[in-house]
Amino acid sequence: MLNRPWCSRFVRGLIILAGLLSLWQGLVWLTGVPPYILPSPIRVIQALVNNAGLIGRHLGVTLAEILAGLICGTVLGVSAALVVGYFRPARRWLMPVLVASQAIPVFAIAPLLVLWLGYGMASKVAMATLIIFFPVTAAFLDGLRRTEPGWVDLARTMTASVGGAPPEGHRLRILLYIRTPAALPALASGLRVAAAVAPIGAVVGEWVGSSAGLGYLMLHANGRMQVDLMFAALVALSAVSLTLWFTLDAVLRRMLPWQPDLFSEPQHTRAL
Repeated sequence: MLNRPWCSRFVRGLIILAGLLSLWQGLVWLTGVPPYILPSPIRVIQALVNNAGLIGRHLGVTLAEILAGLICGTVLGVSAALVVGYFRPARRWLMPVLVASQAIPVFAIAPLLVLWLGYGMASKVAMATLIIFFPVTAAFLDGLRRTEPGWVDLARTMTASVGGAPPEGHRLRILLYIRTPAALPALASGLRVAAAVAPIGAVVGEWVGSSAGLGYLMLHANGRMQVDLMFAALVALSAVSLTLWFTLDAVLRRMLPWQPDLFSEPQHTRAL
């Protein structure tokens, strides 16, 4: 029998989607809730089709903000983790700052970012970057700290036997050639979390102040009592978020083939 994991995942996804839509439609039928409170899936699909061009334009803006925030947050997170992992005094100075940056609610920061950076894309990218920054930094730093001690000891022994390089050079080589490759699976986990939370930063920034984007569209649709359009924009945002997560997950699986997949079946089980 042919091995078709992606086909099976796709079929399972369709079954889950059909089940959720059935529950949604059944809830509307049983409660008799008016459409301006909870529209039926049919109304939402009609709104999605009728306003496809409008949703598509705002979707492009939000997607650009998400991707830019994901790139900036990843670069800053990886850089911060490497600095903290290499410079020991930086741990005492930077770690409290990293933790404090996550203790402040994003809704409290969003108005300030809009005030400082304006209503354009910059404030939304900054908001997404702030949300992504900590998961990437924490995951990558944890991977750097959890490197197999035997590998580090062996690297130090081999470097000492060759001689010539100063101790600081030894630490830098160990960080780049031993700790960093060993921490890539942890970094991949942080990137998956970042892909899941990246849309939150962009949409929150659009809610506070913007002139385009799915958050802007949902806010104005809610104000005009166009709840079906608001749900249609939410469906589009969910579809983009899921596509981004699964695409990043597939890329990371190919880049890290040695990382075990806890959710896949063992090879001997597949062959049966």
